[in-house]
Amino acid sequence: MLLETQDASERRAYVRRLRAEGSRIDWSAVRMDTLCGRLKQPTTYRLSLFVPNAGPRPEGGAR
Repeated sequence: MLLETQDASERRAYVRRLRAEGSRIDWSAVRMDTLCGRLKQPTTYRLSLFVPNAGPRPEGGAR
């Protein structure tokens, strides 16, 4: 997870800042989710990056 916020403008500013910095993010692996809020829980914006499994699983680890 790169960012989780309830402020849409904060999410937009974060993405703009990443792009302006020229970060080495593979944008095809970025996921932007909007978790719709209801009365008890506000809308949440989540920005995450897919990271493939880079190493062996620990002993006894689930597959």
